[in-house]
Amino acid sequence: MKDYAVISLELHLFFIRIMKEHSLFLEAGFQIKDSACIKKAGWFREQFEAVLEEVVQLSDGLVGCEVLKSQEMVTDFTRISEKKTSQLTGIPINTRITVREEKLTAGNGCSSRETRIQVKRVNQKALRLLNGLIEFKEEVLADTEACRLFTANYPLLIKHIIREAKLYRSFLLELERRGTISAKSMRETELFWNQIMMEHALFIRGLLDPSEEELIAAADGFAGDYKKLLCEARNKNNRTMGELTRKTLQETEKYRDFKKSGTKGINDCEISSIILPLLADHVLREANHYLRILESTCEDDH
Repeated sequence: MKDYAVISLELHLFFIRIMKEHSLFLEAGFQIKDSACIKKAGWFREQFEAVLEEVVQLSDGLVGCEVLKSQEMVTDFTRISEKKTSQLTGIPINTRITVREEKLTAGNGCSSRETRIQVKRVNQKALRLLNGLIEFKEEVLADTEACRLFTANYPLLIKHIIREAKLYRSFLLELERRGTISAKSMRETELFWNQIMMEHALFIRGLLDPSEEELIAAADGFAGDYKKLLCEARNKNNRTMGELTRKTLQETEKYRDFKKSGTKGINDCEISSIILPLLADHVLREANHYLRILESTCEDDH
């Protein structure tokens, strides 16, 4: 069984960066009049950034090689995406953390007692922040849906980032309760992540300039493909998931390549859109994370 500290750090390296960026996307999407919302989102961004910095320091020489290689924590585009997003929005981003993450080395998966104590403190801090961020996101969603607040973020995107935060929180609560995370059924995992992947395609489609007809059609195609995979997964049970998981893996590899090409195109100013470079990199990392889960499941089936 994997070490409590290692599981925690691997979880944080992926999800804390995601939460930090959710806060940034909210912050960038508010209007000037909603200064209290801008300030609150900025506070969460800074808090998650500080915890991420701590996690990166604790992770060197501990986390698994497969996680480091997956490009779910940082990609080849993360640093440049952060720099460009900061220039475009005026929101500060500490890229030194990204540089340190790029240099992380893998370990043997065993932590010291002192590290486990430090990690426990990080977990508790992350949980407190998560509870606050989820509550804030739910307030923003309620105000947006009641037409009391205008934001550049779709209501579905806000629901989407609430679901991701709640998944992260459920993992952390289980870690603190049991010292490990039980493997979710593959059906449950695919239902969650196929929904996320489908919604990414819908967001991409809606944020591309209308002139980008080919990319819009491609994004629409991926949304349709994941919708079909969702329907298929709902009609399966865990014993009959094997073939569908392999099919989902192939689809997600193609989708990862599409997102990778899109992230490069947005950073190189070759794609006309209202997509922040960091949002493009963000959804690429989530595809990489899902791919690692799918690959691990397919390997276990052989």
